[in-house]
Amino acid sequence: MKIICVGMNYADHCKELGEKATKPVNPVIFMKPDSAILKGGKPFFIPDFAKRFDYEGELVVRISKLGKNIAPRFAHRYYDAVTVGVDITARDLQEHFRSEGLPWELCKGFDGSAVLGDFVPVERFAHMQNIHFRLDIDGETVQQGHTVDMLYGVDELVSYVSRFFMLKTGDLIFTGTPIGVGPLKIGQHIEGFLEGERVLAFNIK
Repeated sequence: MKIICVGMNYADHCKELGEKATKPVNPVIFMKPDSAILKGGKPFFIPDFAKRFDYEGELVVRISKLGKNIAPRFAHRYYDAVTVGVDITARDLQEHFRSEGLPWELCKGFDGSAVLGDFVPVERFAHMQNIHFRLDIDGETVQQGHTVDMLYGVDELVSYVSRFFMLKTGDLIFTGTPIGVGPLKIGQHIEGFLEGERVLAFNIK
C-alpha cells in the first residue's frame, strides 16, 4: 500500500511557512513508506535524529478500489472512508533539505510519521468539501480545518495522483494541513476530531 501526501494545500498554512498563498499549478505530492504508519493509539516516540518534530493534522482518505487515470467526476467512487491523521515532520531537517534542494523523504517518511485515527465511512458526510476537522493537544485546539478551504479538493487529488500511480485498495491520501502547525513535546496527549467526533488519540513519549 502507498501513503500519498499533499503539501501546501491550504493557503494560510503556506503563509505560515513563508510560502506563496496562491494555488500551485499542480498539487505538491510526496510519499511515505508503509513503515511510517502509526495507528491503534500507539504512542509516538520522539527520535534523536532531529531537534524539532512538528504535528500537521490532516484529513486522510482511504482508497477502496483499483483505479488509474480517474476522471474528477468519477473520483468519489474510489474512496470509502476518511479519518484524521498527523503528518509528523522533522522540521529542522526539512528546512535544511529545502535550502539545499534535496528530497524530503528523511524528514517526512521516517517510522511512525504517519499517524492514523479510526476511519469513518464517507456516507456519514453530505459532501467531501464540507467536513470540519481539528487537532487538540492536552485538551486545547491547535488546528482547525475545513475541507472547503483546500486549494485542491479531494476528488481533484484522487484524479491527479491516479495519472502517475495505480491506486489500489488500502492506499491512503493525506490531503494537506491547515494553519497552526507546531512542535511536539514529550508528555503531550494528541486528539483528532471529525465533525466533533474523536477519531484519534495518542501520546508523545
